Amino acid sequence: MYQRERLLKANFHSNRNSGFAFRNSGSRSRGSRSFSDNRAFSHTARGNNNRSGRKIVSFDPSLFIQKASHFDETKQTEEIYHNQYAFADFAVDETIKINLSAKGYQIPTPIQDQIIPSILANRDAVGIADTGTGKTAAFLIPLIDKVLKNPNTRVLVITPTRELALQIRDELVTFNQNLAVFSTICIGGSSIARQIARLQRRPAFVIGTPGRLKDLAQRHKLNFMHFDTIVLDEVDRMLDMGFVHDVKNIISQLPKERQSLFFSATTNKKVEAIMQGFLSNPVFVAIKSTESKAHIDQSIISVRGKSKIDVLQDLLIQKEFQKVLVFGRTKYGMEKLTRELNSRGFKVASIHGNKSQGQRQKALQQFRDDHVQILLATDVVSRGLDIKNVTHVINYDLPETYEDYIHRIGRTGRANKTGIALTFVE
Repeated sequence: MYQRERLLKANFHSNRNSGFAFRNSGSRSRGSRSFSDNRAFSHTARGNNNRSGRKIVSFDPSLFIQKASHFDETKQTEEIYHNQYAFADFAVDETIKINLSAKGYQIPTPIQDQIIPSILANRDAVGIADTGTGKTAAFLIPLIDKVLKNPNTRVLVITPTRELALQIRDELVTFNQNLAVFSTICIGGSSIARQIARLQRRPAFVIGTPGRLKDLAQRHKLNFMHFDTIVLDEVDRMLDMGFVHDVKNIISQLPKERQSLFFSATTNKKVEAIMQGFLSNPVFVAIKSTESKAHIDQSIISVRGKSKIDVLQDLLIQKEFQKVLVFGRTKYGMEKLTRELNSRGFKVASIHGNKSQGQRQKALQQFRDDHVQILLATDVVSRGLDIKNVTHVINYDLPETYEDYIHRIGRTGRANKTGIALTFVE
């Protein structure tokens, strides 16, 4: 089940994003295509409902809906991963090991088990694995040790979203207890003056999003030549969000002598192009998908001409809808839905690109702490974030790609718990 370098190398030029059949109605029609046929993707402009003129995707969710699987453990023995290491076995600083133990880290995940030794050996490395598989710790643990052994080391971590950057920073702080390893975060929506002031202290770790990092470089407050270790995290998502030129621009300013680490959930032509221009003789580690969807019941909710907000309310008033993440397509639509649900008495918060960083953090914390029942979001939170005990994910608006769908529903059914994903169709 778990593959190493040969898996990625064998499929490096052939692995492409999966497709699935698209159409406008919920019933099956002639000519609908299979999952693997990329030609299945089509775009429709939905008349007056599409005010921006943006092309949006429609599809038949019945082609990818599945129920949660409950397999006999005796049939899963071949899928059990056998670790080579425990965290105590890694050649890292003892204080790091103490911090890991305090957090309950004993046995590495497959991506951690396979890639940490290569990073400790100062090799360039590629890690291809699903979100939620421990990729952040896989690079932070060996890089903290690298900084401790060489205080002149400077690490630049580039990630697609503010929320993921904050999550990486928080995990770094956890691993870094009682160690003199300083960091700063450089993201939009926060005071750039404060970030500039922190950069002047030459922190060992700089964690940021492409746009803000580029802005700081243009102001001559950040020099990419000063970093000898670079991490590109969630590369496929960065490219999906339109950061390809910013990422290439940053790479062009990096020193030639560096350690480069590259993490992504999927590969495609654009990802491979970045990979080839970024890495030098890398170690490849690809972890086959563990089919996290096996713990997710997926169903369609047919609106059938009813008001979507009324259908949503009928669901949310049911007692089992305890912690619900609702995904929509636009910032405007999610903000409007937030106001409407508030007026109907629901405890709700929203997160999208028009929110300030403080507002986004507050909304996420309220949802994590169960102060609100419902979090409304655009795809800004569909990847990377680990929010515990989400009972339901609702696709209020259809996602634009199969990958977006998978990452959305992956916010539930985590840690071997069963979750429910519902997709609204007209």
